[in-house]
Amino acid sequence: MWFKNLTLFRTVEPFSSLGEALAARLAQDVFQPCPSFQPSVIGWVPPLGRKAVDLVHAVAGRSLVCLQAEEKVLPAGVVNQMVAERIAAIEDRERRSVRRRERQELRDQLLQALMPTALVAARRSYAYLDPAAGWLVVDSASPHRVEEITGLLRKALAGLAIAPPKVKQSVTAAMTGWLAEGRPPAGFEFADSCELREPGEAGGVVRCRGQDLTGDEIHSHLVAGKQVAQLGLRWRERIEFVLDEALVVRRLKFLDVVHESLGESATDSPEAIFDAEYALMTGELTLLLPDLLALFGGEA
Repeated sequence: MWFKNLTLFRTVEPFSSLGEALAARLAQDVFQPCPSFQPSVIGWVPPLGRKAVDLVHAVAGRSLVCLQAEEKVLPAGVVNQMVAERIAAIEDRERRSVRRRERQELRDQLLQALMPTALVAARRSYAYLDPAAGWLVVDSASPHRVEEITGLLRKALAGLAIAPPKVKQSVTAAMTGWLAEGRPPAGFEFADSCELREPGEAGGVVRCRGQDLTGDEIHSHLVAGKQVAQLGLRWRERIEFVLDEALVVRRLKFLDVVHESLGESATDSPEAIFDAEYALMTGELTLLLPDLLALFGGEA
């Protein structure tokens, strides 16, 4: 149980619906397999897997939830070809052009006919609520997937008021300054990746991986006016990640020293291992997130 990305939300108002109360609310949208006629479906499933029954898995006061989505897969190229064949058959048979509205109707009819036999792709998204620290943390950097899980949480918890964290300083300006000076902030080190952008919608983009961020090549891009949109950082030799200008954490990686502390208490039980990993991960993030906000002058 290790998150790969972090999209962060602050709980705007105190939130205390945990454990059985939270599970009861999530049960209103429990996952059901995708019907043959429906293109997609989402719902809550037990975070511990298919053999578990609890929709909320709480450790140290932090509640983990899991959203499962199923979507019918209909390759666009195949659909386009079949629609084109139907249009050609009509035009040859009736000696007329098929107009745009009729083309769309043919596509819709074809999609409905193919839906029951389409392949189904399933995926899971995780998030945890930490009421004591005031966080909702979603394991995704995709706005669509984040909206899926936060939207269904808001539906289940009508009183859940959340918002992305706001900081006092510009994230882009601060990261650009660190890299221009070749000096990371206290407690952090530069990793080996970044994304630099020229200001403006049509500005160029430079993406670097596996590179010394204090080298001359990076410095020359900064002198030319590019700004840092994403920056690889390492926190206290424990966690490595890429931070973007919206305070989304990408490519999150827990380093060896963290995993070694887990090994001392590992057991053969999958449930116990899951619990240990989850407790360790959320404990580390509880320490990291305040340091992250402090990089930009703290919360506004």
